[in-house]
Parts: sequence; C-alpha cells; structure tokens
Amino acid sequence: MTKRLLILKGSPREKGNSAILADRVAAGAQEAGADIESINLHTLDIRPCDACDACQENGGVCIIGDDMQTIYPKLLQADSIILASPVYWFTISAQLKLCIDRWYGLQSSGWKKMAGKQVGVVLTYGDTNLYTSGGINAIHTFESICRFLRMEIVGIVHGTAGDIGDVEKKPELMQRAYQLGKRLGAHKETE
Repeated sequence: MTKRLLILKGSPREKGNSAILADRVAAGAQEAGADIESINLHTLDIRPCDACDACQENGGVCIIGDDMQTIYPKLLQADSIILASPVYWFTISAQLKLCIDRWYGLQSSGWKKMAGKQVGVVLTYGDTNLYTSGGINAIHTFESICRFLRMEIVGIVHGTAGDIGDVEKKPELMQRAYQLGKRLGAHKETE
C-alpha cells in the first residue's frame, strides 16, 4: 500500500537550507514509492490560535477561516509527516510553530488519528552545532509533541548551514536526508 508523506516547510526562504533538505527527504520517499505533498508554510495565511475553544464544542473543527483549514485533512490523511525548519532564536521557526499550535483544533476528534504516524525532523542552523545553536531545544519540542500525540520520530537530520545553499555542499547531510525519506516512504504492510 502506498504511503502518503506530508512535508511542512517552516522556512521563510523557498530555497533555504531546511527546504533543500526537505526536498531531499521527498526525493528519497518518492523513490520508495510514496505519494508526496510539500507545503511551504510561509506562503500561507495561517493565523494564531485565539483560544476560543470552539473546536472543543464543534467536534474538533477549528472555526478560524484561514489556510490551516486545507492542512487539517492532509495531516489526518498522511502516514508520515516531515517537520522542516531553520533554527531561529534557539528553536523552530515561527511559521512551523504557528502551524503546530493550530493542531490544538484537532484535540476533540483528531489527536487520536495522529497516533502511530511517523515523523521525520529536518533542522538547519547557522551556529556550529546542535547545542550552541539551540537546535536541541527544537528537538526536545518535537520529541514532546510526538510523545504526547503518540507519533513516532523515525529520524532527525540536522546540520550547520548558515548561507543559502550550504547544505548542498555537504553530501553526507544530503544523503542522510535522502535515506530518511526512503525509510519514511517505504510501503506500508498490507493487513
């Protein structure tokens, strides 16, 4: 059975380093036979959660009429989700955080449907390593989210890449992203 992979790109740069690595993940998943959908969150109108809790009264339907409405069904239908972000101020970008914050709207009906999904994480940072960059904070955030929603982190690809295109000069990093895609895109077992 063909797997569905949803890629959420949190970079404001369409050709930023985390976006390039996310595209490598997509290439690996596509080679493995997965159906891929990639979303550049920066181009969408996603407003912050306003804590109205209408989603709790509407069976898990958020009432904010923005582009998040098109993402909700894609999240629920995906078998695997890639969360890609540059590290900004010691954690994930605002674009990706805003999208994830709105997952709250799934609480009453969709959170159970997130259980069992596979997750891949892609992070880039301008500092020299995972700790001084704050990338470790982003990883801890993803680990907490996935533990809470009972999703499985299959792999994390991260690396230093300050200037646009730096990741393309790092074949080992590009290969790790590609291999993550192959793992996430591998066919589901038929039952």
